[in-house]
Amino acid sequence: MAPTLPTTYEDIDWAELRRQAQARKGWRNKGPQDWDAKASSFASRNKSSAYIDLFLDLLPLDPAMTILDVGSGPGTLSLPLAHRVASVTALDFSSGMLAVLNDLARERGITNISTVHCAWEGDWQAKGIRPHDIAIASRAMGVEDLEPALRKINDYATQYVFLSDRIGATPFDVAAFAAVGRPFAGGPDYIYTVNMLYTLGIHANVTVLTLERELTYPSMDEAFRSYSWMFSELDDRESAALRNYLESRIVRRDGDSLTLVREDPPRWAVIWWRKQ
Repeated sequence: MAPTLPTTYEDIDWAELRRQAQARKGWRNKGPQDWDAKASSFASRNKSSAYIDLFLDLLPLDPAMTILDVGSGPGTLSLPLAHRVASVTALDFSSGMLAVLNDLARERGITNISTVHCAWEGDWQAKGIRPHDIAIASRAMGVEDLEPALRKINDYATQYVFLSDRIGATPFDVAAFAAVGRPFAGGPDYIYTVNMLYTLGIHANVTVLTLERELTYPSMDEAFRSYSWMFSELDDRESAALRNYLESRIVRRDGDSLTLVREDPPRWAVIWWRKQ
C-alpha cells in the first residue's frame, strides 16, 4: 500500500522531514572537541564580521536587560552585548570556546558575563540558568532534535527570542566544493525552523541578513585557511584545486593583501518573536 500523503498543513511532520534532510547533508555537525580545537582561530576569524552589527541592530536592547546567549562560542555576540545590557549568560558545550571568551572578557575589563558549560540538551535548570529578558541562539541551530530545543529557549526568555539559521548553502561555498570535486548537500535550513515554530503555536518574524560579497585577506595562505574549514580533510590535489579556485575569485590586490568576490554571499535568517 502506498504511503498516505499529507493533505493539509497539519498532516506535515516537520520534525521527521528535518531528520531526513539532516541524514542527507554533505557535512557533519562538529562536536565539543572539534570546537575546542578551533576556538582561538574561530574567535579571530569572526571578531570583525559584518554579521555581528547586523544581528545586534535587530535586538530591542535596554541597559537594564539580561541576555542568554545559547551557543555563544568565544563571545562573538556576548562580548559586544556586555557593553549594552546589565548582564549576559553565555552558554556553550565547548569548554575551549568558553575559555577563550573568559580570556577576552578579562583582557577588555568586562565583568558582567557569566559562562556556563552546557549543551542544548543539558539540564539548564541544574546549571543555575534562569529565564532572561532576551534569549538568543546565533548560528547555533545545528541541534539534532530541534523541537525540544525551541521549546526550551522559548521557556528561558521573558520578553523576546532571537535565533539565526542558515539559508540554503550558507555558510558554505558550493562553488568551492565543485572546484575541489566534492558533492555538496546543504541539509535543513531555516524554513524547517520556521515551520516547526508554527506547529508549536509560535508565529515568528523573519529578517534576512545578507553578508558582504567581497572579502579581503592579508595573504593567499590566510584566504586558504579561511575556506578550508568547510572541508573535513583536504588531500594535496584538493588543496591545490581550492587554491586555484580562490585565485580565480580575486578581484583586487593591494600590496600583500587580496580581495575575493563570493559568487553567493552568505545569508542568514534571523527568526524572532515577542513572548506573549
